[in-house]
Amino acid sequence: MAGEYDTVPLGDVASVRSGFAFKSSDWSETGIPVVKIANIKGGNLVMDGCSFVPPAIADSAAEFKLQAGDILIAMTGYIGDVAIVRERDLPAVLNQRVGRFSIRDPLRLDPRFLLYVLRDDDVRKEIESLGYGSAQPNVSPSSIHSVAIPLPPLAEQRAIAHILGTLDDKIELNRRMSETLEATARALFESWFVRFDPVRRNMARKGRGQPSPAASRHPLPLGEDRDEGVVESHAFDHLFPDRLVDSELGEIPEGWEVGTLGQVLGELVSGARPKGGAAQEGVPSVGAENVIGLGRYDFSREKYVPRDFFNKLQRKGAAVRPGDVLLYKDGAQIGRKTYFDCGFPHEQCAVNEHVFIVRAKHAHYQRYLFFWLDQDWMTQEIISLNSNSAQPGINQQGVRALPLLKPPDAMVEAFDRLSKKLTDRLFAACHESRTLAALRDALLPKLIRGEIRVKDAERFLKERGL
Repeated sequence: MAGEYDTVPLGDVASVRSGFAFKSSDWSETGIPVVKIANIKGGNLVMDGCSFVPPAIADSAAEFKLQAGDILIAMTGYIGDVAIVRERDLPAVLNQRVGRFSIRDPLRLDPRFLLYVLRDDDVRKEIESLGYGSAQPNVSPSSIHSVAIPLPPLAEQRAIAHILGTLDDKIELNRRMSETLEATARALFESWFVRFDPVRRNMARKGRGQPSPAASRHPLPLGEDRDEGVVESHAFDHLFPDRLVDSELGEIPEGWEVGTLGQVLGELVSGARPKGGAAQEGVPSVGAENVIGLGRYDFSREKYVPRDFFNKLQRKGAAVRPGDVLLYKDGAQIGRKTYFDCGFPHEQCAVNEHVFIVRAKHAHYQRYLFFWLDQDWMTQEIISLNSNSAQPGINQQGVRALPLLKPPDAMVEAFDRLSKKLTDRLFAACHESRTLAALRDALLPKLIRGEIRVKDAERFLKERGL
């Protein structure tokens, strides 16, 4: 770790302490979220899938309640993964084997600079090398304290943290924009295919009842069209009937059908891994760790297969194509799903044996299928397939038998055309964030070691419009 700046043992300027050891009887279905190792992913704190404890139990562990700005580190499993707590993550409390850093001397170490030092590859590898235990590596606080870190002057630390933080702020802005785009596409899906708002408005126009409060809301803006200006969901009411009829799924629009997923599927395929497991390099292989929702992908936990093995998967249909829906089919999180498009996460990648690729006969069905399968009740239907199976996991027969609402093609095509504008922008933001993260990761080691100076980095970013 030679460089222009002096180095000190991390323990001289900061300390780390593991979280609270909750008992099995403490857990509950709702309450205060508990941050575990699994919630620290790729440098971020991901609160999806949190466990909970009742507020009274959280109060009994008050000293382990998290605050915005806390820096966390995984001390078991993916040891060395770090994350910073944000306001949106709170309230939350810390579980054992996740460490929280405290600054010993704020006049020597800036907390945000510490975060970036811990993200440095060399520091991460050194922490990993101190792990013990073969089944699931562990690292102790004293071992972490022994790791040497560069320590520039405090003003320089703050300037470095500001530059790297600016890139992270842009990535965070893209994340929030992506969430908004997804929420808009989901709101359109629910309006058209769950609440049937256009049908209810048409019924009201014919004097057959009042539209629901949701259907009466201001039209949902869906972006702008070069020729038509702002496009609103009400503009498509004419595609919908003006009557609801009973079905096995409850009331549905007249003329629509209830069928099964298998009736619209063209392909339902899963992948594989080569003998001996995943490779260290080659073509990315998508497994359970990256079937985590629209526009989400943890590049830090990526696995690979050799090129020749990928070619075999490609011939089988298990290489990811634009517009593919992926469904996690066995393991702890059965029913999770994602949708890949626009070259995200990669122009070329495959899936492993834990993932189904869901492809409709007609491409315009893909976005509709993702949002249909991603409804809470449909996720439960998928999970229930596992409980009815002799073998763990869900099989092709069960997936093909899942219920599906089948609107006329014109409506599915209209939804696909509108939602495509939203998801295309979402994936563009994902690509930009990937570029920004690569730039941050390239600058980080050079800045913290003094190989390039802050002014040079500022000029570099300015030339690129950042």
